[in-house]
Amino acid sequence: MNVKDVIDKKNIIISNASMNKQEAIDKMTTILGKNGYVSDVASFQAAVNKREKEISTAVGYGVAIPHGKSSGVEKATVVILKNLNGIKWGNEIVNLVFMIAAPSDSNDEHLRMLSTISTFLMDEKFRAKLLTAMTVDEIYKDLIDQDQIKSNEEDLKTATKNSGKYLIGISACMTGIAHTYMAAESLENEAKKRGMKYKIQTNGSTGIENELTAEDIAKADAIVVAHDVKVDTSVFKDKEFVDVPVKKAIDKPKDVVDEALSLGTGYSNDVKKVKVEKKNEEIEEKGSSFARAFYTHIMSGVSYMIPFVVVGGIFIAISFMFGIYASDPKSDQYNIWAAFFNEMGGNAAFKLYVPVLAAYISWSIADKPGLAPGMIGGMMAMNGGSGFLGGMLAGFLGGYVTKLITKKTKNIPHTYQGLISVLLIPLLATFVVGFVMFFILNTPMSNLNKFLTTWLKSMNGSSAFVMGAILAGMMSSDMGGPINKTASAFGLAMFASKIYGPSAALMVGGMVPPLGVALATLLFKNKFTNQEREAGKANWILGACFITEGAIPFAAADPLRTIPANIIGGAIGGALSMMLGITLQAPHGGIFVIPVACNKPLLYIGCILIGTVITALILGFTKRTLSDSEMNKHMAAGII
Repeated sequence: MNVKDVIDKKNIIISNASMNKQEAIDKMTTILGKNGYVSDVASFQAAVNKREKEISTAVGYGVAIPHGKSSGVEKATVVILKNLNGIKWGNEIVNLVFMIAAPSDSNDEHLRMLSTISTFLMDEKFRAKLLTAMTVDEIYKDLIDQDQIKSNEEDLKTATKNSGKYLIGISACMTGIAHTYMAAESLENEAKKRGMKYKIQTNGSTGIENELTAEDIAKADAIVVAHDVKVDTSVFKDKEFVDVPVKKAIDKPKDVVDEALSLGTGYSNDVKKVKVEKKNEEIEEKGSSFARAFYTHIMSGVSYMIPFVVVGGIFIAISFMFGIYASDPKSDQYNIWAAFFNEMGGNAAFKLYVPVLAAYISWSIADKPGLAPGMIGGMMAMNGGSGFLGGMLAGFLGGYVTKLITKKTKNIPHTYQGLISVLLIPLLATFVVGFVMFFILNTPMSNLNKFLTTWLKSMNGSSAFVMGAILAGMMSSDMGGPINKTASAFGLAMFASKIYGPSAALMVGGMVPPLGVALATLLFKNKFTNQEREAGKANWILGACFITEGAIPFAAADPLRTIPANIIGGAIGGALSMMLGITLQAPHGGIFVIPVACNKPLLYIGCILIGTVITALILGFTKRTLSDSEMNKHMAAGII
């Protein structure tokens, strides 16, 4: 389908008579009725006027695009009115009016073509041609010519894409839910802009998707690895790649792709250049830091630990529903189902998550040989009372000791390498980790845990309010970034000590930003563009599911107003949660775990709602009101 299919010369009007907006609408709808495109002029005109009452369809540049869908429209079309005298359209004066008429059951192809015509109007040269055209034939020809120009440009882009360079990559974040896919989409969009072919593998919570093949890697001209957790980069063999945090790929895809394309010609200070050598030689890094490595290893461990924590917490909470002592065979409340859920949650999942944390921190540092020392060290931390913090130390100790032993034994003849990797390395590394945990770390770490536990349990009133505000405020601040993850790690450490108040405050801090943004787009429509209001609808679901990242686009667009609003709303909700003694035995899951894992579910929902309302009100009072043209931003890309 092309422009000819939706444009009729009979529907083009040139008139310099003085008229107001309603007179222009009447004139254009009448023409459509006269030419047989609209059978019920009154119903279509009512649809157009209804849309105008919601918000003016003047989009700037002296252009208005009124539109409507009605059962009275027989065939999708556009009627065009040129008036050099100018028509008052809302707060603007327009000279070109493109009225779009679409049947109620319009097919997508027609609507795409109509939207395409609307995008033509964003071209300054094209608008100038229309304004200087003297006849209907000239306007019609200008439209057909513009369509051909755009078609040629699209053909050129397609040709460039098919013959252009090939970008591949891997993205992986801690939870594998939001940032993983946002980074992949950001890189893909950047590749599209450049006319590049692309394939980004996502290591998400449900497994690997869009997996890279040997052929993809062989053909790649640029490779990006965007991750906060460890990923297997050995598949790239001797190929060079750019290694960045997930957030950088989301925020600065242009810089990242530029760096990937220019490998071998120079480096930037803040992006690592990594070359994986054959035969498992050490990775060479430029611009890396201990903090970056530490963060990656921690997040790798936490990402594997979270399912154990969530499952264990929910199962324990379910067991409590039968009675607080219902899982104890000696109790009068004893119930076999309570015992079953408590066994899975408390005696299985909860005893495993610290060893799993330690194992995968160690794996992140030393690969497969680090698993056994890390997991055994983590189990010793759990049994010895040093808990989450001890497990972290065991993971790092296991990883670096294993890596050191591996390095020192790499020159042993290949014949013995199998025996070395299966027996000697894990045996020696585990001995060192076990010795340190048993004789050195467990006692002081256990005492530190007891101190923190006693301190947090003694909190009430104002001290609990302050702690809840700090944790939830940190959670709301960078929406999945390092500050958010630091607060989350503290909450998990307390969770391991069976202190569940911080978990409740943290989840408030994670749910409030997307929910607050969603409410603001509903209450203060004139402060957000059409595109933002549409995005706000999705944030209801994301916020309810405890996916904070839904608020990121709003924070990126207006950080000085959105981030403080998020922090204040989240902090107040989290502070109230801890002050009221609310606990949550499942640190993830959003609204789905509140009924079974929260001790005061109604009060807790109230805290979330209070934080949400506060964030929305701050956004409403601080964001400026948009003009009609700003409101309709992106409208031309998809109007009806």
